Amino acid sequence: MRHLLTSSATALALAVTMGTAHAEPEHYNLDTEHSFIQFKISHLGFSWLVGRFNDFEGDFTYDPDEPANSEVDVTVQTRSIDSNHSERDRHLRDDDFLDVSEYPEARFVSTDFERTGEGEYTLNGELTLHGTTRPISIDVSHVGAGEDPWGEYRRGFEGTVTLTRADFGIDYDLGEEAEEVEMYLSVEGIRQD
Repeated sequence: MRHLLTSSATALALAVTMGTAHAEPEHYNLDTEHSFIQFKISHLGFSWLVGRFNDFEGDFTYDPDEPANSEVDVTVQTRSIDSNHSERDRHLRDDDFLDVSEYPEARFVSTDFERTGEGEYTLNGELTLHGTTRPISIDVSHVGAGEDPWGEYRRGFEGTVTLTRADFGIDYDLGEEAEEVEMYLSVEGIRQD
């Protein structure tokens, strides 16, 4: 009888321990073929100029149980800006705007990741752009996760943030309506086992 009670107690303790065990943080490399960094800025208050950055790399760690343990690190090649107009892109690359010869990279490194609702988060971090580093907060939504047809595990998020150009020393006069740039981020990562 004592052996039966001891075995039962051990099994119960094991079940409780397994039930409360936390998943390990998951590490992902960005799949840049299925990730996008896009921007939108007012054109004279009449319409929107929309573009993207084509060349970037990075990774992220996601902890579903403890979001604060999650991390993001992304580097963007500023020369890869693409507004679908070659002459405008040349101007955006020169020292009136991104000055890509002086500042060839922009980088975002997270400092905190907070859950704000079901599948909703705030990603805080430091953005270095045009030689200036400033804190920013990105509103993030979890899109989905699961195994792909090739046996790899993927996870995706999307996020938005509005940047003030002058905060990063980019103050070329485009009119009052274009002082801010809206950023849309869609990232998909492949889990590294």
